[in-house]
Order: sequence, then C-alpha cells, then structure tokens
Amino acid sequence: MKVDLHTHILPRDWPDLEARYGYPGFIRLEHLTPCRARMMRGDTFFREVESNCWDPQKRIEECDRANVTVQVLSTVPVMFSYWAKPADALDLSRLLNDHIAGIVRAFPTRFVGLGTVPLQDPELASRELERCTRELGLAGVQIGSHVNDWNLDEPALFPFFQAAASLGAAVFVHPWEMMGQQAMPKYWLPWLVGMPAETSRAICSMIFGGVIERLPELRVAFAHGGGSFPGTIGRIEHGFNVRPDLCAAVNPHSPRSYLDRFYVDSLVHDPEALRFLLRLLSADRVALGSDYPFPLGEAVPGTVIESLADLSANERERLLWGTALEFLGVPRGQFE
Repeated sequence: MKVDLHTHILPRDWPDLEARYGYPGFIRLEHLTPCRARMMRGDTFFREVESNCWDPQKRIEECDRANVTVQVLSTVPVMFSYWAKPADALDLSRLLNDHIAGIVRAFPTRFVGLGTVPLQDPELASRELERCTRELGLAGVQIGSHVNDWNLDEPALFPFFQAAASLGAAVFVHPWEMMGQQAMPKYWLPWLVGMPAETSRAICSMIFGGVIERLPELRVAFAHGGGSFPGTIGRIEHGFNVRPDLCAAVNPHSPRSYLDRFYVDSLVHDPEALRFLLRLLSADRVALGSDYPFPLGEAVPGTVIESLADLSANERERLLWGTALEFLGVPRGQFE
C-alpha cells in the first residue's frame, strides 16, 4: 500500500474570478488542448499543467502504474489567495473544497481530501474548516507557510489552530509566496532556495511561538521534508540556547523537544537526505509525499523510500502509508 500525502489538484474549469470579484490577481486556466492548459494571472504566465492536474481518471491510471493506492488531494498553493478580500477568498475556498469533496465521494477508495480556507480572516477560516470536516468529509486543510504579513505564530491565527485541534482536523503546511523572491529571479531560486526556507520559517514560528506547545492534540505536517529546518536544527537549537532573550521569549522549551510533535513528507529527492531525516525524526513522523503532478516532485512516488534497502519492514510500512494515515486520522480499512 502507498498513500501519497502531497498531491495537488484543480477543477478543469471555474468562473472568471476577476469578473466575479471585480479586481485582478486571481488565477485562471487557459486551455490549449484537451490535455494541456496554462495557469495565468491576468496576462502573466504562471505554470503549464496537463490533464492529470484535473482529471481524476487520468490520476488513477498514473497511480496504478506507480502502485499508489491513495492520493491526498489539495489545491495548488497559488489558489490560497490570502491577499484577496476575505469574503471573496471564502467563496473561492468553498468552490475548491466542493470540487475536492466531489472527487473524494466519487472515488472514496482512491482519494482523501484536504481543503483550503481564507486564513486572512481566521473566523471565516474556522467556519470553513468546520464545513470541510463535518459536512464535506475532508480530513483537514492545507495552509500556507505564512499569511501575508503574519507568520503562523500570529495570535490572530491561534483560534484557527484551536479549532483544528478540537475538530481533529489535519493541517498540512505548504510553502507559498516565497520570501525574497524578487531578489532572486534567476535559476528558479524561489523554488529551490525560498521554498525550503519558507517551510523552516513556518516550523520555527509554530515552535518558538508556542502553538505546538499549547495545542498537543494538533496534527500538523510540513511539506518537502520540513524544508531547511532538519538540516539547520543544530543552528536553530544553538540560537535558542545562546539568545533565549530572543528565541525563548514566548516558549521556554528547546526546539529539539518538538521533533516528535509534527510530521513531514518524504520529498527530499536524495536517499542520504532521507536517511538523515529518519535519524532525526523517525519513520513515525515521515510520510510518503510526491508533489504530484509537478516537475519538482518525485516522478514515481516512493522511489527514494524504496531505494533504502536497510529499512525494517515496519519502517517501510510507516513511510509508505502508516504515518500518512495516522496524520490524516483515517483508518486503513477505508481503502480496502
């Protein structure tokens, strides 16, 4: 069994959002052929996608070829639209969440869904989170690594995380709107350098800000193997120890003490990097994730995991499906 925690999906079509809301900045799909489309923001090209980004049957065919049993569906992070007016972001979130829920209902043994919420308004976000879990049957939500000028320790966001803990909703944190991207426009650096830093920013904010400490029941996972956080944990802990006036001002507990309190996906692209991650966090905290269907993802999900011949049978099972199902709060029997 393989459960791919980290995949992205879009509807094939949605309304003209600029016309719907009356201002620019939203993404639209410009279909070029039946199997290919461009994601556009106004006249600016964002990304080209293929039909596996919207066609569930195509996804199932590709999953079968890769022996992937279940995909966890979440929107493409550019669709978060935290910059938009809250009511409009809520409307868009509901459209995307209804779409994902519909696919999960149609193929309940192949897909699990994560919704999206308008985090620029935490009260609206909490309400949509409740709708996602209680009405739509989604396992939780995907959120960004920050919300405009807020890091994830922002006090205004804490009630949202409280709601997630209370509802038993999984929270998958994905980097977006990478810091410093205007200063590094070449060589795909925002994706290669900025994304890992964004994820570390999110983890450090939730640890230093006491979010994870105050909410022991919160299930939170971070994309891309935790980004640059695992590789810099020594520096982070050292900073905590030598400058407690800065790093321990809110939460007095060492960042290393939280390594068993959150999850990451396995998307590190390198066997030795994965071995390091497993030594640091253990297989109980690492779940298969591929970033399907995008080019920075793992082309055949689980390839790096399966390349590690020294894994025990239990570790292999945890990595390929057990950890993901634990994080999602979903029983294995749902897919049998």
